[in-house]
Amino acid sequence: MGTQSEDQDAAAERGPDGGEQTARARTPGPGRAGAAEDFTSGRDAPPAMPKLGLRGTALFLWRQLTSMQTALVLLMLLAIAAVPGSLYPQRNVNPGETEAYLAENGKLAEILDTLGLFDVYSSPWFSAIYLLLFISLIGCVIPRALVHLRHLRAAPPRTPAKLGRFVGHTRVQLPGVDADELVERARADLRGRRYRTVVQEEKRARSVSSERGYLRETGNLIFHIALLGVLIGVAGGHLTQYRGQITVVEGEGFSNSLTQYDSFDPGPWFDASHLPEFRFTLDEFRAEYSTSTNEHQFGQPTLFEADMTVTTPDTGTAEQTVRVNQPLEVPGASLYLLGNGYAPEITLRDAEGAVVAEGPLITIPMGDMGYTSQLVLKAPDAQPEQMAVVGFFLPTGEIDESGPHSQFPALIDPQLALTVYTGDLGLDAGVPQNAYQIDVSSLEPVTGEDGSPVLIRLYPGQEYALEDGSTLSFDGVRRYAAFDIKHDPFQKFTLVMALSAAGGLILSLFVPRRRVWVRVRPDADGAILEVAGLARSEDPRLDEDVRELAARLAAPAPPAPTSRSRKS
Repeated sequence: MGTQSEDQDAAAERGPDGGEQTARARTPGPGRAGAAEDFTSGRDAPPAMPKLGLRGTALFLWRQLTSMQTALVLLMLLAIAAVPGSLYPQRNVNPGETEAYLAENGKLAEILDTLGLFDVYSSPWFSAIYLLLFISLIGCVIPRALVHLRHLRAAPPRTPAKLGRFVGHTRVQLPGVDADELVERARADLRGRRYRTVVQEEKRARSVSSERGYLRETGNLIFHIALLGVLIGVAGGHLTQYRGQITVVEGEGFSNSLTQYDSFDPGPWFDASHLPEFRFTLDEFRAEYSTSTNEHQFGQPTLFEADMTVTTPDTGTAEQTVRVNQPLEVPGASLYLLGNGYAPEITLRDAEGAVVAEGPLITIPMGDMGYTSQLVLKAPDAQPEQMAVVGFFLPTGEIDESGPHSQFPALIDPQLALTVYTGDLGLDAGVPQNAYQIDVSSLEPVTGEDGSPVLIRLYPGQEYALEDGSTLSFDGVRRYAAFDIKHDPFQKFTLVMALSAAGGLILSLFVPRRRVWVRVRPDADGAILEVAGLARSEDPRLDEDVRELAARLAAPAPPAPTSRSRKS
């Protein structure tokens, strides 16, 4: 991939005649195999294709795989293959959302799952493209690096016989000028401008051949090598990283162990017994929202902060604040603030007066501006029947003809709008269920005297008693924060490689590659000066620079400093 090969130097490397004919017409002789005439068409039959054999076929496939075109196609295919990863939920990122998508979309979701669209980055087809691109880049980079090293060690190419064909060609006759002195001036001038130079002896002249801009090809190689490094870093990170999600309510804590994760996705080579030791307590979560009169800004979050007390074996206990895009860094893990919500404190007693549910209950925001949140409470230990409470938590509650909803995300008028169900919750079968969802189609709603389901509306500090003697109380509200804990040992390496790739790309785009020649031919009156250049890439200033060089060399040489001026 990249710019033209350094071996392509036709204009500068050919001889004085400008090239040679290499193609010759060939006619098959009489009796030659494969030259039988086709009497129906009056034309010779086409020659049979040569058989490549196993070695030839393998070499052909290798050259195709390591070509620039193939690498570009594979890079494009990799980008296209990554698109489903952003369109469909991924199991390693959000397993709950993935399972919900599967449940909602039936047969279509099953087909997509069979194709691996919910595990895109670990699917066989994505891995195959990734591996082929990796091999293709290696096959592109190594030969070019060897060629580039050989050119760096070689002297600049010989001066072409006819400079009139090249950019900025200037020919000046300089009477009274010493040819050898002019050659040395040209060499010193070019070396002062960071050209590699060599003086060449010709039949009746001397010339200076110079070139610069090898940083362009160096930058191109750095880009491709760094791109390989990015691929290695991404693959290594996928194999050795781990990632997990947790939800913590204010006043509660977390200790880094597998049992406390809501979901945990380790890399294939990660050993879960090597989880780093740390723990923290969520002291307070703060959120602020805009009260602007602008309808597009009203209710928009302006601040999310989580105050935490963190304990690690190396640093001991310290208080830290985690913000969006400002993660908590501990040895072996980074903790990112992923989301937040409300956890109303609810106490549920069954008909026998036993407490069957108590404490803060995590609710799931439904995505509206006011943070209307869905609430599900399951009480499998309730007697005489299992109970479930389903409804909404409203930070700033309003119940009207459109149903329960919140008008503002802050806790201005918190309310609960609930319905109670009884029946078999299906938890005794041992099949895992989503704690935040429930199917009420098989349950019976608790009804009032008129036979309609009881709709309960509670404010903080209130209690509601059902006809069967069970009670439901709203004791208060806490905030919770959702965190994403991640560790990728290749993350810094991948970042360095990405920055190196950007730097190499800048060099390959903005450093011009050029060659400049100066020929000095002595004559009876002095010397004849010829200057020309060749751009190996886009170089709009080459013509001007060549003419300026000719003007500097044609100008009278500065006088040598005297001993007095040297002393002063």
